[in-house]
Amino acid sequence: MYRWLLILMGLGVGADRACADVPRPWQLYFQEAVTPVMEKIVHFHDILMIIIVCIGVFVFALLAYVLYRFSAKRNPVPSKFTHNTALEIVWTGIPVLILLALVWPSMHLLYFMDKATNAEMTIKVAGRQWYWHYNYEGQHIEFDSVMIPDKDIGPGQRRLLEVDHPVVIPVDTTVRLLFTADDVLHSWAVPAFGVKQDTVPGRQAEAWVRVTKEGTYYGQCSELCGQGHAFMPICVKVVSKEAYAQWLGHAKQQFVAFDDKASTLLAHLKLDTTLRKG
Repeated sequence: MYRWLLILMGLGVGADRACADVPRPWQLYFQEAVTPVMEKIVHFHDILMIIIVCIGVFVFALLAYVLYRFSAKRNPVPSKFTHNTALEIVWTGIPVLILLALVWPSMHLLYFMDKATNAEMTIKVAGRQWYWHYNYEGQHIEFDSVMIPDKDIGPGQRRLLEVDHPVVIPVDTTVRLLFTADDVLHSWAVPAFGVKQDTVPGRQAEAWVRVTKEGTYYGQCSELCGQGHAFMPICVKVVSKEAYAQWLGHAKQQFVAFDDKASTLLAHLKLDTTLRKG
C-alpha cells in the first residue's frame, strides 16, 4: 500500500532498488538496505510517510472545503466569533498525541543505532583533508584511502567514488566504527549502511554495521571540509569471511606500519597529484 501511495505521488519508488549500492540517475528513494540499522530506518521512514500523507490529504481537503463553503459568494455575511475552546483543544491535542506515539519507535531506533553490542572487530576512521585514514584495531593494519583521479579510472570503475585502498570487511559480522578527525569536521556517510557520522577533531564517535550482503558500497564525505570536500569518497568492499581472512593476511604484508608523519605526507602527495590530474 505504501509503495502505491508513493507512486501516486510521483516518486517512482523501486525503479533502481535492484542495483542500490551506488547512486542512480533520477533515484528518489533509498539505496537497498543491507544492515539492520538501515532496515529499521527505512521501516520507520515508511511509517512516517504514511502518517504525513494522511495529514497532508486531510489538511488540503479541509482547506478546499473552507474555500468552497465560506467563499464570499456562498457566505456573504461572515460569522463574528473569534474563538472556539473545544476546537482549539482538539487541533492542539491531536498533533501532541501523534508526536507522543512516535516517541517510542524513534527513541528505540536512536538507541539501536548508537553502539554495537558484542562487536567482532573494530575499525578506527579518521577524516583528514581530504582523504580517509583507517586503522584495523588489533590487526596492525592501517592505511590511507585516497580518491582515484579521473584520468586513472579503469573500465567499470565509478568517477569520484573509487579509491586506491577500499575498506574490506566480512559479511554477517558486527563491526564497530570509531570516528575522529585530525584537522576539520568531516562526515563518514554510506547510505546503504544507514551510517552518517560526523568526525570531530579531539572527539570520538561510534557507530556500527553488520552487512548482510556481499558487494561494494560507496559513500562520500557529507560535511563541508574545504577545497577537496567533493573528493573524499568512501568505498567499502564486503566479502565472505574466507575471502576476508585471505585479504587480512595479504594486508598485513602490504600495509606495513610506518611513521604516521610519513603516512600523512604520502597521502597529501597522493591528493595533490589527484587534484592536479582531475
